Amino acid sequence: MPKVTFKDEWCQTCGLCITACPMKIIKFSESRINKKGFAPAELIESNASKCTGCAMCATMCPDYVIKVEK
Repeated sequence: MPKVTFKDEWCQTCGLCITACPMKIIKFSESRINKKGFAPAELIESNASKCTGCAMCATMCPDYVIKVEK
């Protein structure tokens, strides 16, 4: 299963990763805010196993927030 990590402190809540994910398993956090005042993106825990490791989310992120390891 691929491992996806987010550098929460860099996320600016642009939403490009959410749009790019073909499995639709990324959302903005509902419980966390980073130091810049943004709700960082995160995997939807119940659907994380659906990740195929395509890295479209990381490719679209302009701030290099997401790292995908297979």
